[in-house]
Amino acid sequence: MTEWTGGAFVRVALLTEGGYPFARGESVLWCDRLLRGLPGHEFEVYALSRGERQERAGWCALPENVGHVRVAPLWGAAPAPGGHREGAAARGLTGRRERRRFAECFAELASAVCTADPEQERERPPGGAGADRADAGGAAGAVEAGSAAGRTAPAERLADRFAGGLYGLAALAREQGGLPAALRSEQAVRLLESACRARGALRAVHSVQVAEVLAVADRLERALRPLSCDWFEAGGGGAGLAAADLCHAVGAGPAALAGLLARRFHGTPLLVTEYGVRLREHYLSGATGPAGTLAPAVAGAPVRALLASFQGRLAREAYARAQLVTPGNTHVRRWQERCGAPRERLRTVYPGMDAAPFAAAGEEAAGARDAVDPAAAGVPTLVWVGRVEPAKDLVGLLHAFAEVRRVLPGARLRIVASRPGGPPEAAGYAAHCRTLAARLFPDEAADARTAGADPVSFEEVGGPALPALTDAYAAGSVVVLSSVVEGFPVSLVEAMFAGRATVSTDVGAVCEVIGGTGLVVPPRNPRALAEACLALLRDPARRARLGAAARARALELFTVEQNTEAFRGIYLELMSHSTRAGSGGSLPFGRPAESHVPGRWAGGGSPAAAGATSRSSGPRLAARLGSPGPSWARRREGAV
Repeated sequence: MTEWTGGAFVRVALLTEGGYPFARGESVLWCDRLLRGLPGHEFEVYALSRGERQERAGWCALPENVGHVRVAPLWGAAPAPGGHREGAAARGLTGRRERRRFAECFAELASAVCTADPEQERERPPGGAGADRADAGGAAGAVEAGSAAGRTAPAERLADRFAGGLYGLAALAREQGGLPAALRSEQAVRLLESACRARGALRAVHSVQVAEVLAVADRLERALRPLSCDWFEAGGGGAGLAAADLCHAVGAGPAALAGLLARRFHGTPLLVTEYGVRLREHYLSGATGPAGTLAPAVAGAPVRALLASFQGRLAREAYARAQLVTPGNTHVRRWQERCGAPRERLRTVYPGMDAAPFAAAGEEAAGARDAVDPAAAGVPTLVWVGRVEPAKDLVGLLHAFAEVRRVLPGARLRIVASRPGGPPEAAGYAAHCRTLAARLFPDEAADARTAGADPVSFEEVGGPALPALTDAYAAGSVVVLSSVVEGFPVSLVEAMFAGRATVSTDVGAVCEVIGGTGLVVPPRNPRALAEACLALLRDPARRARLGAAARARALELFTVEQNTEAFRGIYLELMSHSTRAGSGGSLPFGRPAESHVPGRWAGGGSPAAAGATSRSSGPRLAARLGSPGPSWARRREGAV
């Protein structure tokens, strides 16, 4: 884009991993709302899929401003790269010079991944207490590897070695049409094994076995597949990353790698957005890679340490090279800072959520109508909403509710599953919770002639009692979040939109989201959880005040509109500072903004004349228009 032509304002390459445009995956709703909220910009989507099931589910409906979609898998066998060198790339490197270059670059990258930083502080990653305890056992070696960025000279040297090896491989892949066979070759395996045996390697990898080295080499090839993609030049029905004005990566993993290469090859600005830190997910899941779990035989400490080390190095490089990094909350921001993100390039942008479905419940709560408050009918009710899995600590919630029932015998607890799926152990955990509830709360009857009632119910959104998600929140006096590990608490924001008072555990971004509009207790403390629930169940006036304050806070900070406006301004800001030449040879924003607006300006003349006038009186017009932030963007687009 070189000038305003009445069409798309900025051409954005959206880079995703396991998310948009697939119907199943992370950040699908957020990306869809962002693209639909910026109809004046043109998007091309470059997606990395995580599994066959995700690809079979298909794509979600794409908005009109999505011009092209390209997909590459992070699972299964590597696809043959496009281009006239397809046969050579599939066979591997055949020339002696190319094999020597590959060995030098891959050895540099492997050494950086396998080497421990001797001067780095031996600390656990940042985050809530529950998150630290959850990953402490499985990722001790990975933490030592430098996933958290020390500011020492050895850490900087390791980062430089990683970057040198990575971009050396990228240049070779560009010349050869890809490196899928080379990255899976015996040469790569031997180089990786040598790095593990070298002096100064991570303690966790000293005992690595051949099978484990093979597993790590396989996962590295998958994570490095963007090196072999044909995304960086025009072709394939789309303009390619060469023609993009801006790369917007969702996450600092393999998706950001494509943005790093576009920046390296074409000088394209890179924006990284994270609402959940990929590196943290690797710690919590055992660092099993982006495309499913490893076989139990090779899922030991050496493999987990090496894969988490690679993810840490890649994240640090993405944070260091990005023009701007936008965490979704302070919890994520702390992780990013520890992983090497420069503080001056960090800008928190809360995720946007659709408040419209909860408007009726929120307005009724604000009006204090008795119909939406079971407590007014004599039934104090706690509601939990989310995906049933061990991290949500429903066992602790059931024990806390037992304390509530001792004080308020008529209280009820409704456990509502809002989303199916989850980790493999989720089904067994749900059955365990049902068994525990039946043991703690046997059916009770008022007399010998009536049937007993269960004070705890397990329900799903979409059933006869709760046809919509908003009905689940409207059915409760107090909404409870009992998690021991949490990122951005979506269910908590939904409860705030619905005007409900909340009781939550202090994990992830909970305190930042609540901001004083709800009660927060330590995780894994059923007694504290019970006391907070009782405090609100027995005080309707306090519930009403907290619910109203929560709704006002959510509408101010967490709506789709605020998120879209924030990224509208960020896109314009990054383009205004870009020195990259456009396709026509001139610089973006080379002409002042007012020269693109049709109509007459004070001083008369055409838009071109207005532009000429503005160049001679820049300070005066700049003061009148204001700085090029979000409000300036709205004024410009509204005038066109």
